[in-house]
Amino acid sequence: MRGAGGLEVRVLGGADVRRLLPMGACIDLMQRTMIAVSDDQARIPLRSVLPVSTGNLMGLMPGYLAEPECFGLKVLSLFPDNPAAGFSSHLGLVLLFEPEHGRPVAILDGAEITAVRTAAVSGLATRLLAREDAGDLAILGSGEQAQSHVAAMLAVRPIRRVRVWSRSAEHAAAFAGRESERHGLAIETAASVQDAVAGADLVCTVTASATPVLLGEWLAPGMHVNAAGASRASSAEVDAEAVMRARFFVDFRLSAVNEAGEYLDALKAGAITPAHILGEIGEVAAGRVVGRRAPEDITLFKSLGVAPEDLATAHFLLEAARREGVGQIVEL
Repeated sequence: MRGAGGLEVRVLGGADVRRLLPMGACIDLMQRTMIAVSDDQARIPLRSVLPVSTGNLMGLMPGYLAEPECFGLKVLSLFPDNPAAGFSSHLGLVLLFEPEHGRPVAILDGAEITAVRTAAVSGLATRLLAREDAGDLAILGSGEQAQSHVAAMLAVRPIRRVRVWSRSAEHAAAFAGRESERHGLAIETAASVQDAVAGADLVCTVTASATPVLLGEWLAPGMHVNAAGASRASSAEVDAEAVMRARFFVDFRLSAVNEAGEYLDALKAGAITPAHILGEIGEVAAGRVVGRRAPEDITLFKSLGVAPEDLATAHFLLEAARREGVGQIVEL
């Protein structure tokens, strides 16, 4: 809308996002969104990544979504050492535009949206690909995505046991204590990745590692893996053997063949061919591609994150904020 001085934009901070975006609702939203992506109802250029200082990056993710119709941009900084200073490693904003006149209508906390929608897509993949009785969960990593992935897994499967591994035993212990209290579920710490995944039927890799932490030799029949930490061609959390052994699914094929380090490493090693990508998760959700065929299948979902996930989430949040009168109205 336009006021006397110009455009009015609603600003939603992290607390607003957390309050207005329940995990279960976001998983359902991501199902609709990923089906739209696979139905060619979105325009998704590859993300642009700019080095800004040693080891630190800025990422730009523009996109367009046809339903609900909107377009916009997410801009994030990625500073891997931030957690030691008390900041998130991913900080930024989502800028949402309306399609009729191209007006900017909302500015939202990009870090909080990323934390929830990334885990929600993993929750969707788990709902579609994991065994119905899967409930022994291994979380590799102890940061923000580990926290949101526990919530996502609890939303889609009857979780009976959780183990967490982190390169820092201190961080793993703090995570286990905090999340055990949050969910009323005893979370154990594991001394090694192999210990964490032994006996697990659900594994979420949400680390900042550039090299594989999860090896294919540790994958057991019936396991489902969400690989959601690495998002660049030069990084991989699972090794080529893990990719080779699994029925392999992605969020968006164009992104995967350009940016998924796990897939590219396995391809380069000759462990797989391009046909190893069986489909996008939206195709599985729409019933056009078969996910799990048998209880003993190993399934792996490689998540990179695409702009329509952010746009759909931002649109959802804006509508909820308007209904509830939440956020700050800024006149530009």
